[in-house]
Amino acid sequence: MALSTRAQVAYWLSSAVLLAAVLWLLGDVLLPFIIGIALAYFLDPIADRLEAAGLSRVLATLLITLAAVVVVLVLIAVLIPLLVGQLVELAEALPEYLRLSREIAAAWFPGAMTEGSLPGEMVNSLVDFISGRSAELATRVLSVAFTIFDILVIMVVAPVVAVYMLLDWDRMISTIDGWLPRDHRSTIRSLVQEVDATLASFVRGQISVCAILAVFYAVALMLVGLKFGLVIGVIAGALTFIPYVGAVLGGLLSIGLALFQFWGSPVLIGAVALIFVAGQALEGNFLTPKLVGKAVGLHPVWLIFALSVFGTLFGFTGLLLAVPITACIGVFSRFGLRHYLSGRLYRGRSDNS
Repeated sequence: MALSTRAQVAYWLSSAVLLAAVLWLLGDVLLPFIIGIALAYFLDPIADRLEAAGLSRVLATLLITLAAVVVVLVLIAVLIPLLVGQLVELAEALPEYLRLSREIAAAWFPGAMTEGSLPGEMVNSLVDFISGRSAELATRVLSVAFTIFDILVIMVVAPVVAVYMLLDWDRMISTIDGWLPRDHRSTIRSLVQEVDATLASFVRGQISVCAILAVFYAVALMLVGLKFGLVIGVIAGALTFIPYVGAVLGGLLSIGLALFQFWGSPVLIGAVALIFVAGQALEGNFLTPKLVGKAVGLHPVWLIFALSVFGTLFGFTGLLLAVPITACIGVFSRFGLRHYLSGRLYRGRSDNS
């Protein structure tokens, strides 16, 4: 005899509350395992393609692991030191750029930047604050980054978990599928497939878009000769998942730095602005339609809200889980809405259509 609707709702709600409690209590402990599972999930399609090409699962996992090790070693040896160095230099140079901005603003708008005026006081306060704390700010940013991404956890535990999960991924999914309630097996499978399609479209696609644009912005700005081009390109690319924010923020910062560095050379300043115009055209007309798709069901506003809520409640572990949990909630909400629109509560007794 199947459980009643009320009993099933109570069961699933209790399970959700228990899961939230476990995440809240063991978030830091679960972090490397969640990262490992996420890595395995993202890499599983590659392993499947290698298997389809005739390789065994073990050999496919080995090739993916070796490729990942090479990429990580290159990042550690080349990119990360350069990125950290530019970030520190930018933090140290920012007060000087702000002082020059104040002088230019005073020359262009003398009435607005007089002593005691609101714009003048705001700029002076900002310059004084950053001048006194620029080195401290850079140090704190780096220390927080290394605290969150604990080196031993990321470099040892999470990759080991990812390798084992990738090796046994298909067998694990088959085992979990055998545990599904028989009365609702087809419905749950359908919902899980929809969640997977959403995550595959959004997360894998958006990470690809962010990475491609970060490389494009960084390389293009460095070729133009803009100082701190690597940092700005990475920031602009990483924020691309929020529509227009990455391009606008990166563009304003780049053009502002270009005005100081290339003053008197409008061609180079225009080239910096053109890079971000080209990046937006590339994203909107090719990358996002091809890699992300249109109907993924994750609105940017809901995504930002989910990141804020889960990050506040569960810390960095919550940030990792925000997107997949939001995708699940979106799929379940659309499933419930479809049932509501086809049910008697919406249609009423007199609707026979």
